[in-house]
Amino acid sequence: MKVTFRQIAIIGLCLVLSACSLPRGAGFRSEVLAARNTNGDAVADFAVFSVTRDSLPLINSWPMYGAKSYSWIKHVDQPASMIISPGDTLQISIWDAEENSLLTGPAQRVAQLQGVEVGADGRIFLPFVGNMKVSGMSPATARARIQDMLLNTVPSAQVQVNVAPGRGNTVTMVSGVRQPGVFPLADRNVSLLSLIGEGGGVAASMTNPQVRLFRGTKTYGIGVDRLFEDPELDTVVQGGDRIVITDDDRYFLSLGAASEEALHPFPKAQVSALDAMSIVGGVAATRANPQAIMIMREYPAGAVRPATGPDAIPSPEGPPQQRVVFTMDLTKTDGLFSAGKFLLQSGDLVYVTESALGTANSIIGVFGNLVLAQTRLNNL
Repeated sequence: MKVTFRQIAIIGLCLVLSACSLPRGAGFRSEVLAARNTNGDAVADFAVFSVTRDSLPLINSWPMYGAKSYSWIKHVDQPASMIISPGDTLQISIWDAEENSLLTGPAQRVAQLQGVEVGADGRIFLPFVGNMKVSGMSPATARARIQDMLLNTVPSAQVQVNVAPGRGNTVTMVSGVRQPGVFPLADRNVSLLSLIGEGGGVAASMTNPQVRLFRGTKTYGIGVDRLFEDPELDTVVQGGDRIVITDDDRYFLSLGAASEEALHPFPKAQVSALDAMSIVGGVAATRANPQAIMIMREYPAGAVRPATGPDAIPSPEGPPQQRVVFTMDLTKTDGLFSAGKFLLQSGDLVYVTESALGTANSIIGVFGNLVLAQTRLNNL
């Protein structure tokens, strides 16, 4: 059967009329923002804000959500000496020049007290002295204190004290470094970064590594990159601290006509909308609408601050509704600059809408193929 160009034109017209039913990877802007209930009635269960220079001050004033925030302890220099703690082991040497010493035997001049453990109450036992408290003292202070206690019994005694740190003077690097383990503290001024260095440094495979420091019942947190940037944040660790270094658990999603549809971890402390577009590889050149990039976010119910006044002015304290859609036009200078200052929150969805031109190009492509097929048939 011979197909005429008139028939092809009719087929093409049918394709144009049925353009809305052609397969697409994303919705048009109008489709995404057209919210309706089950009865088909229009509803406004989300707010829409265009991200521009004028709207950014309001949007950026809203609280940040999506990830738990932690406090941190700044660096405070400590004395270089160690502080004796319960669980430490002392090596005590006592020199006595007396001929009839109570501590040494014939021809001996030094008494060695090995493995003297500091008890849970911070005390040790010494011959001719009894129980004495040494916890909370530096080794030099403990040495002088022991020597004073021996003065009445061994007047010529000279004392030396060496300390082997116990659990109370160690820090545990749980994970995130090349060589995790338990590290003794040589003194009270060991910084976090120096301890990470002792563990072989942060594992290279980690994405935006985060430090979690557990001290007693409290948890502190900070990004490793911030430690590198600001020496004042390189806190001094304490005996008993436990340190975990993990990947940043924040993420955002990309869907629609983006070059990549996936879940993306945050590669740095702050990720702007412009950063996000770069991370996803931009938009699909043949079908995306760069004038309608959307960031979809759902705030907690407690963050909502309804708009007030006759003009329904949004509050700087929070969004007017839980669900908010931020739209951006990346074809304009203001849109590009504003996207660079709009910060993503964990769980945000970056949605790239479909361009009507992309659908038209698909139709033209189909029609062109039909014409080409007809031409080949005519040449047979």
